[in-house]
Amino acid sequence: MQGWIIPPPKEPVKTRAQFRREREEKVRRLARDGYLNSDRIKDAMLKVRREDFIPPLYRDYAYLEVPLPLPGENATISCPHSYPLFYEPLGLDAGHKFLEVGLGSGYGTALAREIVGPNGKVVSIEIDPETFEFARKNLRKAGYDDIVLVLGDGGLGYPELSPFDRICVTSACSEIPPPLIEQLRAGGRLIAPVSEQGTQDLVLLEKGRKGIKRRVICEVLYVSLKGGYGAGGFRNT
Repeated sequence: MQGWIIPPPKEPVKTRAQFRREREEKVRRLARDGYLNSDRIKDAMLKVRREDFIPPLYRDYAYLEVPLPLPGENATISCPHSYPLFYEPLGLDAGHKFLEVGLGSGYGTALAREIVGPNGKVVSIEIDPETFEFARKNLRKAGYDDIVLVLGDGGLGYPELSPFDRICVTSACSEIPPPLIEQLRAGGRLIAPVSEQGTQDLVLLEKGRKGIKRRVICEVLYVSLKGGYGAGGFRNT
């Protein structure tokens, strides 16, 4: 979490009503600042209680624009603005089959489930067993029991349910794992932080029948992808 100042852990004292007001204000601010336009994403962010996906000692900081620690090795929940930052360019919408690489706390997974709706599908892969179990419990407690949760290497994707309409990689990679591109449907989109020469760019790929279009959204800062396509892992051969 280099580059961020993480607030100190403390016992939570805020009420549901306080959190609701903070959640509503956060959505208004994200819309005003240009991060949030889609009504479906707005509705999801208003409905899903972010505070329920954060460890108790950091719960009161749920709507601050800082990443917060999670159980697991170097695991974090991203800043609130990160979710529309990813989902808006993806054009995530009703009916999509969505693959998330990096389950984290389960918060983004819950948002995605609300966005894609009853005719959509959400699959999320997490490599860290401790992080996976934390998110699984959060999602189960919140009533999201129809999401496909996979403990494994996200860089390999999930071919059993491919192709996917949208893919989101929530940690930085030096190259976008080729299996994820292969599992993206023609006409689909993939978004990921990509590290190059000491900086990270949020990159959007659009897969057409004649090739891949690549667009840089902005500079970002995320923890590194783990697994075979993480730093020091294998490369496509």
